Amino acid sequence: MFFVLSKTLGNALAPVNFLIGLGVLGAVLSATRLFSLGRGLMITAAVLLVVAAFSPAGRLLIYPLESRFPPWDPGQRAPDGIIVLGGSIDADVSLARDTPVVRRSPDRLIAAAALARQYPNARLVFTGGSPRLVSDAREADYAAAIFESLGVDKSRLIMERQSRNTHENAEFTKALVAPKPGERWVLVTSAFHMPRSIGLFRKAGFPVEAYPVDWWVGGRRDALSFTTLALDGLARTDIAVREWFGLIAYRVTGRIDDLLPGADRH
Repeated sequence: MFFVLSKTLGNALAPVNFLIGLGVLGAVLSATRLFSLGRGLMITAAVLLVVAAFSPAGRLLIYPLESRFPPWDPGQRAPDGIIVLGGSIDADVSLARDTPVVRRSPDRLIAAAALARQYPNARLVFTGGSPRLVSDAREADYAAAIFESLGVDKSRLIMERQSRNTHENAEFTKALVAPKPGERWVLVTSAFHMPRSIGLFRKAGFPVEAYPVDWWVGGRRDALSFTTLALDGLARTDIAVREWFGLIAYRVTGRIDDLLPGADRH
């Protein structure tokens, strides 16, 4: 039920979808006796779309997410395993075209492969099944070919293909690899996604070290910058709002212990 609600309600509340829906509702109401209300909704939707597209709002929302974890510290001991979260591969298009298609966040795959080459004895785990309600195409079915093309031997790969969201990424990966006390595991995912991911792995009882990649904001000064490309601004705002909603939902349902997990807790 949580998975279905997260996909349906989450998509409905995504900023662009919500504001377009608000504008359409306003247009419908403006053709009735509720003309004033309808016009107000249309104006509100238009103004908020402009704010989401061009203002620093998206950057300001995503910056605190990306600032919770510093760059990974290699330390003195090589990691025993590397975990990379799904979300980069479009499994449906990959299935249709019969070739791996990376749609977004390629840094996750590139960084994980680089780590695997740097630490040749570490296991490399890719965790990602089908995040959609009506499709059974699995990201993990195409990840191996990508890692092999990036120089990682197939014998080192562990594919977790059942998980549908980050909560299941953590639970299923722990069950699959059965980490032993004292082992060192590194988690690779987008910087904005790292707080929720670390919170879920902590809740699952699987200690991991954060290896954030795929930043959307350059730093504190960049967080105050306006955007000149509407699609870029809308994408950033959409990602930030979705992630904050995800953190709130996971905290309310007890799936994570802190609203905004950070590096200060071990």
